[in-house]
Amino acid sequence: MSTQGKTAIVTGASSGIGFAITRALLAAGWNVVGNARTRQRLEQAAAGFPNADRFHPVAGDITEQSTGRELVAAAIHRFGQVDLLVNNAGIFLVKPFVELTAADIEEQIGTNLKGALYVSQEAARHMMGRKQGSIINITASVAIKPRSDIPSYLAALLKGGLNEATRALALELAPHGVRVNAVAPGIIETPMHAADDHAFLKTLQPAGRLGTGDEVAEAVLYLAGAAFVTGVVLPVDGGMAAGNV
Repeated sequence: MSTQGKTAIVTGASSGIGFAITRALLAAGWNVVGNARTRQRLEQAAAGFPNADRFHPVAGDITEQSTGRELVAAAIHRFGQVDLLVNNAGIFLVKPFVELTAADIEEQIGTNLKGALYVSQEAARHMMGRKQGSIINITASVAIKPRSDIPSYLAALLKGGLNEATRALALELAPHGVRVNAVAPGIIETPMHAADDHAFLKTLQPAGRLGTGDEVAEAVLYLAGAAFVTGVVLPVDGGMAAGNV
């Protein structure tokens, strides 16, 4: 599938997995509209992108419905259409269930639920009108197979819910020519884990190492181009979802 002239929206594009996805899409010929909370972070990230002339930054709080509208409108105005939405923005909290605070819960619901919902609605309306398009949600391997050594109630609730919602929306949008899939990363080497014990984290995945943002990006590129694949949740986790060694 030729990607020349095709346009993607990537949320959380300024660092970590989102940075790697944006970089890979640009290298593959896509136009990309990238979102982060501040324009400064997006401009700093753009310095590391190939073909940065095809990158359009849109700063804003992805938990707000207005930001979702702005992202889709900017993509249409700048590049003509939206072919792909990657709902990457997300936060992961490892904390015992009984210690979760109201602030923890509201933050997780905001970013991990509303951050995917509103922009997906806007993108879906546009894609349904064109009878083509693809939505890819970035979820979490631990939401497929929870572990006792990773307290992950909110990840199971929200990212696990997004896994099921991916399948439900794939069925709803299939008659309109729109595909919906998810990538479920394991523990990926990103700034989020910079201060963590990497030796311990490596033991949690059967492959015995952390994944890379580029490896998640490879899965996104595959799903973006796989015209007969929809409703799939693809683990990229070194075997973590398969079980323990």
